[in-house]
Amino acid sequence: MIFCIWHNRLSLSLVLFHKFFREKRTGLAALVSASKDGALFARILELFEAVPVRGSTSRRGPQALLELKSWAERRYDIAITPDGPRGPGYQVQPGIIGLAQVTGQSIVPISFYLSRKIQLKSWDRFQIPLPFSRCEIQLGKFIAVPRDATDEQRETFRRELQAEMLAITRD
Repeated sequence: MIFCIWHNRLSLSLVLFHKFFREKRTGLAALVSASKDGALFARILELFEAVPVRGSTSRRGPQALLELKSWAERRYDIAITPDGPRGPGYQVQPGIIGLAQVTGQSIVPISFYLSRKIQLKSWDRFQIPLPFSRCEIQLGKFIAVPRDATDEQRETFRRELQAEMLAITRD
């Protein structure tokens, strides 16, 4: 599977994976920005026994997609923030659709709502849960992209994923 979660909801993403998916899965490889900020998150991924793959739309993008494809071939799940690392927020970029096409893995839209949180004044309004906050997890409809999809069909799937992510997202 390719887990798709908004950039501003990364704070709980690894906890959710470990609680609900880890025992049933081979492993997780996650796309992480090649920036200095990404280095911190890459280390956190390693602490959760996940594989960081460094790259983004602006740096090492094609190499990162090849690396993610390699992990998918080893039956690892993949995690991507479709609007990262610089935004705009809540806008799905086309890379996740291309990855789904070449790996044959379905995209699983995931979001969550926090009853109590701090929202940073960053481009994505990053969310940090407060103690005793209730977390409501939302899963969207899985999206499978055929290997022979055309450019036009990939754009249709991108728009479908965009709509699905927005439908399950509540701030």
